[in-house]
Amino acid sequence: MKNQYLGDVNDYRKYGLLRALCAQGGPRPGVCWMLTADDGSTDGRKTRYLRQPEAWRRHDPALFDRLARDVVGGGARDVRWVERAGLLPGALFHADLLGDDTVARRGYFDAMLARLGPAGLIFFDPDNGLEVASVRPGRRGSCKYLYWDELVRTFEAGHSVLVYQHFPRVDRAAYIADRLVALGARTRTAVTMAFLTPHVVFLLAGQPRHRRALARGADRAARAWAGRIAVVAGRS
Repeated sequence: MKNQYLGDVNDYRKYGLLRALCAQGGPRPGVCWMLTADDGSTDGRKTRYLRQPEAWRRHDPALFDRLARDVVGGGARDVRWVERAGLLPGALFHADLLGDDTVARRGYFDAMLARLGPAGLIFFDPDNGLEVASVRPGRRGSCKYLYWDELVRTFEAGHSVLVYQHFPRVDRAAYIADRLVALGARTRTAVTMAFLTPHVVFLLAGQPRHRRALARGADRAARAWAGRIAVVAGRS
């Protein structure tokens, strides 16, 4: 996550999904921003949807209105604004800046688990998604990825885990099926789901105790975000 991305269309879907999953008795959300430094690029300028309420507002009116007011009208482009705005009721946040150094990274995730300990569902928001073979820990750009050992450690600490993932240039159906199998195998859970959007997918590994609440939340998301977010359940 970079502050420059805040409020773009992927952000709207992201917060909407979390709100659906964690509402009405769902697990308490914790957000690990995996915040990286802004890079001066044009990424994150996909905010045109906020000027198209007839097409977008119905999915989560309260969320849409707050983003439209403060992102378009007020120029809010900082994750601290999300924390103050109460977009994710009851959420805990870890907003330290993440770099490429491996020693500092271990400290970062130690602090994250301590800070987000009471959360039931921890959402990881890396720039790109899960690790790729070409970028090992400590390499330049490694801050843009969540590594499997970090995901598994978080799951084994008792949290359900949701991960933001950009689609690579491969067949999407096959990619999602592979990721869900890998999630289930590495965390040893039968509770896996993928939430598809046109450009990114959100991957979920759920704790067995959260199964029913997450299923209800996934159903809320599918209904509220019909046409924008599709739900794929992993094989039990």
